[in-house]
Amino acid sequence: MKIDVLLGLQWGDEGKGKITDVLTPDYDIIARFQGGPNAGHTLEFNGIKHVLHTIPSGIFHPEKINVVGNGVILDPYILARELKKLRDRGARPELNMLISKRAHLILPTHRLIDAVEEASKGSAKIGSTLKGIGPTYTDKTGRHGLRIGDTQFPGLREKYNALKTQHMRIIESFNPDPDILRIENMTLEEYEQHWFESLDYISDIRLIDSEIFINQSMREGKKILAEGAQGTMLDIDFGTYPYVTSSNTISAGVCSGLGISPQNVGRVFGVFKAYCTRVGGGPFPTELLEETGEMLRDKGREFGSTTGRPRRCGWLDLPALRYSVMLNGVTDLVMMKADVLDEFETISVCTGYKIGDEVFEFPGYDTLNQAIEPVLSQFAGWKTPISDCRNWEELPGNFRNYTDALGQILGLPVTVISVGPNRDQTIIRKT
Repeated sequence: MKIDVLLGLQWGDEGKGKITDVLTPDYDIIARFQGGPNAGHTLEFNGIKHVLHTIPSGIFHPEKINVVGNGVILDPYILARELKKLRDRGARPELNMLISKRAHLILPTHRLIDAVEEASKGSAKIGSTLKGIGPTYTDKTGRHGLRIGDTQFPGLREKYNALKTQHMRIIESFNPDPDILRIENMTLEEYEQHWFESLDYISDIRLIDSEIFINQSMREGKKILAEGAQGTMLDIDFGTYPYVTSSNTISAGVCSGLGISPQNVGRVFGVFKAYCTRVGGGPFPTELLEETGEMLRDKGREFGSTTGRPRRCGWLDLPALRYSVMLNGVTDLVMMKADVLDEFETISVCTGYKIGDEVFEFPGYDTLNQAIEPVLSQFAGWKTPISDCRNWEELPGNFRNYTDALGQILGLPVTVISVGPNRDQTIIRKT
């Protein structure tokens, strides 16, 4: 049995959490394979909105196992807060959630390093979520990190203090403003106290050798869905560097993030919005800075689920999408937030990047470092609400034309369409 993968094809915030939740009934295990609490996966059902940061999006299905893989990094304080919200809403994560012993810990001082480094960049800020993601992955690759499995052995405090001492030297070298040295409006000492208390709170979640568990589950014929965080264009290697995250967000990251071989990857669900958004700095060829962009932001409620920051908005970028499909080996395209475009008379789509007299079909290394003029094609809008549609035939003709045109350009049909935030506002198209 192969592992299926679900991941984002743009700059994150595509709606992966909702689709993971929708697909979960078809799987036995949902596993996160990279990223950390910089993720914000939003699920909406029974009139309630749930935002998950570290926990896999299958957690509301009590009969399904949810695994936090070795490629994920976690902050005990944020995770404990997330677990408490779940329990307040009737979930029992201690019964259907497992964490890899190899998952690295985000220390309070990782968050301070993140803050002082971002502040030092001035106008060149990359738009960090300030959750300590980059510094934690830096310690992981530098072989200094602490892993959650270390909490089961003596000497944790000594290891913690040794790493904290190293971090404080880095922090002090920036001569930071005292206001920066607060974490969620707490002093370092206050946050540390909550951090250690949180380790106790999350101790009822079982720690496992997740790579052994996942591979054994495959041999037993269990169906597994690997859930990605962020998006392909934020990948540390292939994204719009340096305005990227610190992990491999593409399908190849599943192998190192869960401990499986490439031959065990099955279907790849690539999730994209019917338009584009991104948070923070970096190239955005189709960005709309006038009223059309504001309209997309307002109708799409485009504010970060992790940071609350307003997202930059623009037309759909097919060169970037084509690139993401290629990198990930996408087998199934999933289009989100199509209903946001309901009122548009005309919908534009970028089909190429024009630089000088040349038009490029992919965002190559040189392309995104130059001034790009997006080549736009127009489609007639459908000018009618689609949020009550529940099958392909009910959708308006102009919508079907738009969707089929995207599939032809990308070489894959769009097989899943979201027409609203709730679980039931999802159309599975038979092709």
